[in-house]
Amino acid sequence: MEFTWDVIAGDEYDRIRALHEPLAEAVRRLIDASIHTAAGADTIERARQTIDAISTTLESTPTDRAPTLRHAETGLPVTWRNPAVGRHNPVAPPMIVHHEDGRCWSEFSLGPVYEGPPGLVHGGICALLLDQLLGEVATDQLSMPKFTGTITLKYLRGTPLGPLRAEAWVERNEQYKTYARGILADAQGTTVEAEGVFIMPAWARDGGGERSESGVAAG
Repeated sequence: MEFTWDVIAGDEYDRIRALHEPLAEAVRRLIDASIHTAAGADTIERARQTIDAISTTLESTPTDRAPTLRHAETGLPVTWRNPAVGRHNPVAPPMIVHHEDGRCWSEFSLGPVYEGPPGLVHGGICALLLDQLLGEVATDQLSMPKFTGTITLKYLRGTPLGPLRAEAWVERNEQYKTYARGILADAQGTTVEAEGVFIMPAWARDGGGERSESGVAAG
């Protein structure tokens, strides 16, 4: 299915970002607090009622923005909702992806919200982050329409909560397929290795796989 993208001007993008990123950060703090609180029943009930009231207030004015937006100046897709890197999505890990010399990387810290086994990052979260990074490098910052065909992960050891680094790079291109590899690592070295195949859909192949004006998020 081909996507239709609306364009958002840079100043409007900056305005919305400045408004919503602090809100998302506040909700992230709330999520963490709700997991760790030892408050009593009365306090928790008052908190629940307050949260419900705030949710009702926010729900009363739903957005009319298109779900697929492209930044007017950069031409890149806007990924506010993305569950891996969406800056407006409170469940997204705090990962900002940097692109340099055909590779991408990110340094971030994961807390107990993303815990699987005690003290370790959930394996599904590791997969989510690496799928995102491999997709970003395979699509040149999500500017080309390619989707995850397959992704294979090798868990070398548990990934501890705390500071981490993720990297990804393109291994090779074959017609409409891009083969990418990546790693997740802590201070002691690699914890997870990943390799994936990203495929350009049939509707996007007339341009020969060149950078798409519309763009699409991989995944």
